[in-house]
Amino acid sequence: MQSRNVSRWVMAAVFCGLAMPALSQEIPSLPPLREQAQIQQGWLEERLDNVLPGLMRENNVDMWIVQMSEYNEDPVFRALVTPTRFAARRRSIFIFYDRGPEEGLERLALGGGTQGGAYVSVREADHPERELYLDAQWRMLREVVEERAPETIAINVSHTHAFSDGLPSGERELLERALGPKWTARFVHAELLPLHYLAIRVPSMLPYYQNMMKIVHGLIATAFSSEVITPGETTTEDVVWWLRQQVHDRAMGSWFQPSVSAQRKGETLEGDVTIERGDVLHTDFGIFATGLATDTQHMGYVLREGETEVPAGLMKALANANRLQDIVTENMKPGLSGNEVLAASLAQMHKEGIEGRIYNHPIGDHGHGAGPLIGLWDRQQGVPGRGDVKLLRNMWHSIELYAQTPVPEWDNQMVRMALEEDAAMNADGKMEWILERQETFHLVR
Repeated sequence: MQSRNVSRWVMAAVFCGLAMPALSQEIPSLPPLREQAQIQQGWLEERLDNVLPGLMRENNVDMWIVQMSEYNEDPVFRALVTPTRFAARRRSIFIFYDRGPEEGLERLALGGGTQGGAYVSVREADHPERELYLDAQWRMLREVVEERAPETIAINVSHTHAFSDGLPSGERELLERALGPKWTARFVHAELLPLHYLAIRVPSMLPYYQNMMKIVHGLIATAFSSEVITPGETTTEDVVWWLRQQVHDRAMGSWFQPSVSAQRKGETLEGDVTIERGDVLHTDFGIFATGLATDTQHMGYVLREGETEVPAGLMKALANANRLQDIVTENMKPGLSGNEVLAASLAQMHKEGIEGRIYNHPIGDHGHGAGPLIGLWDRQQGVPGRGDVKLLRNMWHSIELYAQTPVPEWDNQMVRMALEEDAAMNADGKMEWILERQETFHLVR
């Protein structure tokens, strides 16, 4: 179905209670919410069983205390709890104690429940029907620590990484008061423990994420088609809100407002513009579902009357951006820092005569996820601190960049091709696209 004015059509559908029409392109769906929760619970158990013990040993942490109060949750909270828990309950204190490789990791919840069986829920001995709270909770915390006598106790405090800085000052004061100087002297800021716990993907996530990416690619392909865009009538904001509506109607979330922009021969376009034939289109679009975020940037082209294919100069410009993607992924190796990857990639980019910028970020539980930054769009010399973190196997990254190229058909006007595709560093340390990358334009005919 073609839309002569997407925004008016969408609003009419909403206010009249009409169902949105089926799209001509088949786009997969997510499973029902109940099944999604079961899948997420499996991921939680995999991470706690297979990822966390090794990270604690790598960081020389005997005990990790993660505490928070309701509506003031630690950034790592959702990666530690059952998917049906939306906020910390009263005060939640999770304790992870390493009993050694043979006995494994002890997981205790002092308040907040078992999280679907992932933790042992500790309650008051005299009142097992009640959850631990207030003084009883702090007394139990001290008992647990004294019985286990850890040499190192990790708390989530960091001056660099937001994902590792989830312990509020008030909670820290209460924690220190409860434990006393003997045990607070053993506190360590193991910044990489929560950071890497959030960053590392478990294998069972990948097939599900690939299906999410099929949804994203399908929605972008439809948005940049004559099914949604009527040249001369549809605006860039119409397409933005079409995407938002599709996400909403599919029971998914948006972790940022999508953007759609246009480039045009001989003109500088800003803000909401009416899309015309001959325009180059760009979108930045991400969804959030089942505890995972995506981030994708694709390019489109609106064919002129009589055109059957994209001008060669624009295809060359897109190919340059694809080549820059190759340069970056070829330089991404486990054990290198984000800043090292950035420097090597920029050197190779300049050597090959490509003009562009690189600004990759990790992705997963969060859109701008935990792990090393490989540049920022306005920080091409490297990112102190956040760019010094090293790449790990089984991490996902958004390969985000642009290349700009003079296009002969546009009187050598510089045309920017901004691309973003999610990729995974596999167990062998090789970067692989989660789904296929864009190598040709989406076409509005």
